[in-house]
Amino acid sequence: MAQSETAARLQADIITAMKARDKERLGVLRMMQAALKDREVNERKELDENDVVEVLTKYGRKVKDQLQGCRDAGRDEQVAVVEAELAIVGAYLPAELGDEELAVLVDEAIAEVGASGPRDMGQVMKTVMPKVGVRAEGSRVSALVKARLIAPRSE
Repeated sequence: MAQSETAARLQADIITAMKARDKERLGVLRMMQAALKDREVNERKELDENDVVEVLTKYGRKVKDQLQGCRDAGRDEQVAVVEAELAIVGAYLPAELGDEELAVLVDEAIAEVGASGPRDMGQVMKTVMPKVGVRAEGSRVSALVKARLIAPRSE
């Protein structure tokens, strides 16, 4: 299994949940561990901290999508279960960037690239996404970049 801090914490929490006989938490933690193991086997390498966070973020997005699906279908009893799962997964993920922090990173990338309009959006995205990493969804970053690049033209 991966030897990152997060993976080690996950393994320790699995043992704690087993000892406490907390079936719901244990199930979620094992699913997270299975996602890590799957990636490790597919790539035939030991995962580092960035890989682990990436896998768990992807798993968190799946749970968010599942939550939205339950809400849309009106399955209120399932919504509570999925929200609890999301809370467990969220404890392992880095905090999302706030709007102000994200705006600063986008503005720095625009200045770095010398972007002047919507045509330069791809270059700005290439520059800002590595800095953002998994701390903000790409759609959120894209919307902000687009707004920043279009805004100067409308003045």
